[in-house]
Amino acid sequence: MSVKPKKQLGQHFLKDESIAKKIADTLTLNGYNKVLEIGPGMGVLTKYLLEKPLETYVIEIDAESVSYLEVHYLQLDKRIIQEDVLKYDFSKTFADYPFAIIGNFPYNISSQIVFKMLENRLQIPEFSGMFQKEVAQRICEKEGSKTYGILSVLVQAFYTAEYLFTVPPSVFNPPPKVDSGVLRLIRKPDFSLPCNEKLFFSVVKSAFQQRRKTLRNSLKAFNLSDNLKANTIFDKRPEQLSVDSFIELATAIEKDRKIE
Repeated sequence: MSVKPKKQLGQHFLKDESIAKKIADTLTLNGYNKVLEIGPGMGVLTKYLLEKPLETYVIEIDAESVSYLEVHYLQLDKRIIQEDVLKYDFSKTFADYPFAIIGNFPYNISSQIVFKMLENRLQIPEFSGMFQKEVAQRICEKEGSKTYGILSVLVQAFYTAEYLFTVPPSVFNPPPKVDSGVLRLIRKPDFSLPCNEKLFFSVVKSAFQQRRKTLRNSLKAFNLSDNLKANTIFDKRPEQLSVDSFIELATAIEKDRKIE
């Protein structure tokens, strides 16, 4: 019995055991004893997670994959969640306990999975897995690069991001048309912001949605005071600002609003 990869679910099953083990070994096991694998497919990565001193859970939307896992991975009894991860309430499984996330993420929802992680960052000290290479690189990118953007800033505000290694198309069934990249995100010891978080997210998104404009133009909707707009930071474009600079900018905008 095997599972046929489904194009509509963005499934590319990893078939290289050594790479599966290498991905499982990206987990540091620091600060948690539970892990959730997203999109396990036929369990090539799952088997290496089950060897670790962790309580392993898997979440899979594909009924055929779930049936396969139920037959071949009896250790996962009552720990297979047949749900759409983007709609799933993690507290149903983990209550308020910390857990790591890992997976060979479907390309078509990988960025959404990252945003879901950010929403639940209080519970997720670590996140690692495989993305389309350019997405993994973008998440880990620093300022000054054309690929530095919303994902880079929002993730790195709360996590230390590390690009680990590249994976060729040939190790998948079916092979994707691009390389894949594996990254690891480790939550920062102090991951709270000195400003309103919703405002921070809004500033970052507004800045990059008009990335060719200077911040003075892209952030017009925030009704900044003339005094604040005089700051030379507003002469810059978003890719020129570090994560810390974005945090300082959002803090200054919040203060500016309170003065008004």
